[in-house]
Amino acid sequence: MEPISLIIAALGAGAIAAAKDTAGTAVKDAYQGLKTLIKKRFESEPKAQMVLEEHETDPETYEAPLKKKLAEAGADKDAEIIKLAQELLKQLKPEESAAGKYNTVFQGEVKGVQVGDSNTQTNTFS
Repeated sequence: MEPISLIIAALGAGAIAAAKDTAGTAVKDAYQGLKTLIKKRFESEPKAQMVLEEHETDPETYEAPLKKKLAEAGADKDAEIIKLAQELLKQLKPEESAAGKYNTVFQGEVKGVQVGDSNTQTNTFS
């Protein structure tokens, strides 16, 4: 899974678990830790902070804007954010994590990468 999708998946799963109040302390702490790191990235961007908060209550509507803001802030290149997202997903979805679904490593320039379930991709490079 590419880093932005990993972060979005972790935020979405964490928000759902927190809203249902079924999450344990470790999950809640991991979710809050991830959000705190992302908020630091968004310090000078009030709109990005708003999108992050709105994503928590309406992930479908705010997924695309949040992806854009995360990319603009460079969150997809922040090893600590990616690590926390992976840890949160490991706690929330251990069966998928055990299968290696959330393990991603990108070094250097990456073009045309797609990791996920039932995806379709068309690349045009110039």
